[in-house]
Amino acid sequence: MGTDSEPCPPPPPPQGDGNIRYYEVSASKPHLNYLTEYRSSFPQKGIGVMPKRGLDVSTCEIFRFYKLITTKSLIEPVSMIVPRRSESYQEDIYPPTAGAQPSLTAREWLSGMNRGPVLVSLRPGCELLSPRPLPPESAPSTPTAPASPHLTSQMEKLVAEDGQRPFSLPEEKSPKWTPEHRLEEKKAWLTNGFDIFECPPPKTENELLQMFYRQQEEIRRLRELLTQREVQAKQLELEIKNLRMSSEWF
Repeated sequence: MGTDSEPCPPPPPPQGDGNIRYYEVSASKPHLNYLTEYRSSFPQKGIGVMPKRGLDVSTCEIFRFYKLITTKSLIEPVSMIVPRRSESYQEDIYPPTAGAQPSLTAREWLSGMNRGPVLVSLRPGCELLSPRPLPPESAPSTPTAPASPHLTSQMEKLVAEDGQRPFSLPEEKSPKWTPEHRLEEKKAWLTNGFDIFECPPPKTENELLQMFYRQQEEIRRLRELLTQREVQAKQLELEIKNLRMSSEWF
């Protein structure tokens, strides 16, 4: 049990203790509700904590430890999950939490400013709740007065004496595209790494079949790669489960 302003997660347990028990604090009686307990025969040597924005809200996970097991050179994740049947987002156990964006710059902090953290919602797809205020916009520059005809003629005379091109007042023209802009514009026409102008749509049935077979082969390779990743994930889950069972036995 802790004094966190969010869903009252427990503080890290002391070193030497192998069990972690956590409760839920509520305003109604009984104010303290026992949830579950993590038991281990290995005493805690070091524990890390996952920030709340990294928790799995779909499983009602409110806290996650990373326990260091020195005897086996392992790091074991310990999740604390509130027993809820609903699969929807639980707003009561996920209030706004501190995000990764800093609320102050280094210069502002050194100048003595103080500001609360930038809050984010843990609901999937939500944006910042208290974004950092943007710096004040600079005042628009006042337009300069047009040069007088006398000044213009003097400048044209000086330029002609230097052997340069005659002076002309700047005129409003459309912006010129630099080579970088043209390269970005060309990239916008790329689809899956292919230039749609260099690879036009197939004109004959034979070309269409060849393109279709290439796409089918690519889809097949991607499916095989996805299957391999799923098998690796299941193997890792089984290894973690076996490690937990072995830690309970010893």
